[in-house]
Amino acid sequence: MITTTVILAAGYGTRMKSKLPKVLHPLAGRALVEWSVLTGEAVGDTPPVVVVGHGQEHVRALLGNRVSYAVQNDLLGTGHAVMQASSLLQGKTDCVVVLYADMPLLQSSTLNQLHELFAQEAATGDLSIAMLTIERDDPQGFGRIVRNPQGQIQAVVEEVDCTPEQLHIRELNPGIYCFDGPWLWENLPKLKVSSKGEYFLTDMVALAAEQDKRVVSTLAPIEEVYGINTRSHLAQAAAVMRQRILERHMLAGVTIVDPATTYIADTVEIGPDTLILPGCHLEGTTSIGEDCQIGPNSRIVDSRIASRCRVEYSVIEEAQMDEASEIGPFGHLRKGAHLGPSVHMGNFGEVKNSYLGAGVKMGHFSYIGDATIGENVNVGAGTITCNFDGVKKNRTVLEDDVFLGSDTLLVAPVHLKRGARTGAGSVVTHDVEADTLVYGVPARPAVRSARIGDAEDNQKSNTSS
Repeated sequence: MITTTVILAAGYGTRMKSKLPKVLHPLAGRALVEWSVLTGEAVGDTPPVVVVGHGQEHVRALLGNRVSYAVQNDLLGTGHAVMQASSLLQGKTDCVVVLYADMPLLQSSTLNQLHELFAQEAATGDLSIAMLTIERDDPQGFGRIVRNPQGQIQAVVEEVDCTPEQLHIRELNPGIYCFDGPWLWENLPKLKVSSKGEYFLTDMVALAAEQDKRVVSTLAPIEEVYGINTRSHLAQAAAVMRQRILERHMLAGVTIVDPATTYIADTVEIGPDTLILPGCHLEGTTSIGEDCQIGPNSRIVDSRIASRCRVEYSVIEEAQMDEASEIGPFGHLRKGAHLGPSVHMGNFGEVKNSYLGAGVKMGHFSYIGDATIGENVNVGAGTITCNFDGVKKNRTVLEDDVFLGSDTLLVAPVHLKRGARTGAGSVVTHDVEADTLVYGVPARPAVRSARIGDAEDNQKSNTSS
C-alpha cells in the first residue's frame, strides 16, 4: 500500500496579526510547516504534498525539493485544498493522509497509529476513511462526531450547524484523516458548496456514510491536535514542545539543572554527561559534545562545541570550539571564530573570524579579529588586533610561542614570527622576526644584548630620553 501525506498550508492566518505567513512562524527552532512535514515524512512512502497559497514563495524557499507542491490560488475551503493535489496523486497512491501545517504537536507515533488502523480495516473491505477524534468538555469550536445507535460514524457537524443536542457531544473532530485514495479522488468533486462558499473536507464523512462505506476512528491525545491560530496559541504549543525536547535530551544522558529556564531548539545535538546550567539558550544547528559544562546564562547559535569544553556566561555565534577549550565568563565568539584544543579565553574577550591554535591563553578584555594564531601563544590582557583600516579588513598572523604583553595593539596587516614578544603597551605596526622582543610606540626591537627580562628597563629608558 502506497501512502502519501497531504499537508494543508495555504491559509492566511490573519489572527496571527503578522506579515509572516502563519505556517512559517517559528516554534522550538523549526517553522510550523516543517514540524508537519517531519510528521508526514514518518508515515508516507513518498514525499509529502504541501498545498500552498498565501506566501507560497517563502514556503518553497524553506522546504525546497523536500516536498511536492500543489497550489490553491482561491481559498475555498479544506475540501478544495485537497482537490488541488489530485493531479499529483490520483492513480498513484492507495492511501492519502491529510493533516494541517498549523498542528506542530502531532507526533508521528499517533499518525502511524491512525495509518495502521486504516491498513487493518481496509483489509476487510468497504473502508473509505480512518480519522482521529478527541474527547473533551471544552469543544473550542471543533466539529462534533455524530454516530448512529450502533456507534458507527455518520457525519461531522460543524459547531455553527449543530443542533442543541449535538452541541453536547464530547467527541470532536480535529480534522486529520486517512482516505482510501481511489475513493477520495472519485468523490471529492461531489462535495457541495457551503453557505460560506467553501468546500469542507468534513462533508466527506457524511458522503461515505450515505454510500454505506465504513468510517473508523481512533482517539488522539488532546495536546497533539492543538491548532495554532494566534500568537497565544503559539506560545502554549511552544511550552509543550520545549518540554518534549528537554525530556529527550535528559533521557539521552544530558543533565539540565533547571528546565524552566533552559531553551533548546529541536535542531540541537548534545552528547551524554554534558551539564546544562540555568539560563542557557541553545539554538540552530548547534552540536555539543560529551562532558561539557554549558552556562549558566549562555547563548550558543549555529556552533560546534567539542567534548570537555566549558562555556560560562558567554555568547557563541557560528563558531567552533575544539576539545577541552573554554570561554568566559562574559566572552563572545562571533562568526568564524575557532578555538583550537585546550584554548583558554578569559572574561570579556571577543574573537571574530579568527583561529586560535592549541594551548593559546587569551587574557581578559581582549579583541582578536581576522587573525591566525599559532600554538601556545599568550595573548595578554587588553590586546587588540586593529584589523580595519577604514576601507578593508586586514589579517594578523602570530606564529607558535608568541608572547603578547598586556595592552598590545597589533596594527594589521602584521606578522609576528615564532617566539616573538611584545612589551606591555606596545603598538606593533611592522612584522616582527622570530625570537625578537619589541616594545614602545611604535614598537621596535630591544637592544640585541638585552635580556628579555630587561624589556621594562629599556622601555623606561627610552621614555626618559
